[in-house]
Amino acid sequence: MLPQENRHVEKSVIKTELFASKAPLEWAVGHNGTLYTAQIPIDKQGQLVNGGIEAQTRQTMDNLMHTLESAGVTSLAVLQVLIYVTDRSCLPTVNKVYAEYFNAPYPNRAAMVVADLAREGMLVELVVYAALPQ
Repeated sequence: MLPQENRHVEKSVIKTELFASKAPLEWAVGHNGTLYTAQIPIDKQGQLVNGGIEAQTRQTMDNLMHTLESAGVTSLAVLQVLIYVTDRSCLPTVNKVYAEYFNAPYPNRAAMVVADLAREGMLVELVVYAALPQ
């Protein structure tokens, strides 16, 4: 049985204008002053962006900035970014685009090269944690 203080912990959904996924997920949730979000390179119609790693990274970052704005914060609130790419050779391009969206002090960051991502053709995905106003 859960301790009393953990029984009714609730997260808040951050409403965005991102494509309403058919998967059982929310694009962003907040809890205890932290925003939790994962972003992928899809447009407002839910279509995967064409144009390679630069176009996909830019769309993913645009989706992230929209989500942060929807939560009432900016990129300065981002604490940590986990970057997933399907090819190590994509990382220089991801870094170039990423640097257009963040300024020092930068978020903590890790990058992982994975065999594949959930959606066919996807080259990049971000998992992001940001501070929310309390």
